[in-house]
Order: sequence, then structure tokens, then C-alpha cells
Amino acid sequence: MLETERTLIRYFVADDFADLHEIFSDPLVMENTEPPYDERMTRKFLEGFCIKEKRALAVIHKEDKKLIGYVLFSDRLEADVYEIGWIFNKAYWRKGLAYEAMNAVIKYAFTELGAHKVFAEAIDDVKSVGLMKKLGMSHEGTQKQQMRDQEGQWRDLHFYGLLGESID
Repeated sequence: MLETERTLIRYFVADDFADLHEIFSDPLVMENTEPPYDERMTRKFLEGFCIKEKRALAVIHKEDKKLIGYVLFSDRLEADVYEIGWIFNKAYWRKGLAYEAMNAVIKYAFTELGAHKVFAEAIDDVKSVGLMKKLGMSHEGTQKQQMRDQEGQWRDLHFYGLLGESID
């Protein structure tokens, strides 16, 4: 478990379903990722990807004792390279909580796991790209018309990365 001033970051448990579904079923929150999830999709994702495979972390707001965010934290086939990503409940946007949590996850990857690199991707999402830059990540490239959005339009996929040697 990781702890920041306002959050706890831990592995998911079955009791996280309601809060995770609140996030994943919101069309605005899911706008630049995937179509909103129904209950069956959320449960399958929680039980498989989050709990069984342990490829994601839950962000808990200390004061509210509520799950407010999902963090993708997955090692890649390449040794010591981790993919990160985040989706937060919109009620907690613009409060610095995603930065606080992701900064802790990145530091953990480099200092505790000996990561060589962390990377993230975004589909033309200004908020996510802004956070990636604030976290010290650099733009590494763009795949043109790589993914379709919820309306079926082709969108560019932007890659950002941070090397361990960049961390103090």
C-alpha cells in the first residue's frame, strides 16, 4: 500500500465494485477511453484485471473513505518497463488528487521496483496530457488515427514516457 497526504493506494478488493462502477459507468469520465461500462463489464474487469491479475490499483480518498480512482499499473514484456494510466471519479477532478496519487505510483516504480521507464498514452485528452507533463513525462510519439472514439471517429494516440534516470 502507498500513502500520500490525501490518498491511500492499494490493490482492489471485491467491495470496491460500487465505487468503481460509479466511475466506469459515467460517459463523461470514460469519454477518452472506452464506452461506459454496464454492471457486468465492471464486475468482470474488477474480478479479472484488477483483482486476479493485479494490474491496477485503487485510489482511496482518506477523508471520504471512498474509492475515487483507478490506476493502471502494469509491467510490460520488457523488463522494468511499466505502463501507467488513470481514471478518476469526476467529483474529485481538479483537486490535485490524480497528480498526488500518480506521483506516488511513479516514485514507487522507480525507487522500490527499480523501473527503467514508465509510460502512458492518451487519446487527444488535454487533461491527461497536462498531467503527464506535470509528472515530468515527455512526449515520445504519436500514432495517427490509431483508435476510434465513442462516436466512431478515428483519433490519434499520444505516448509519453519518463526514464528512471530523470528522477532525483
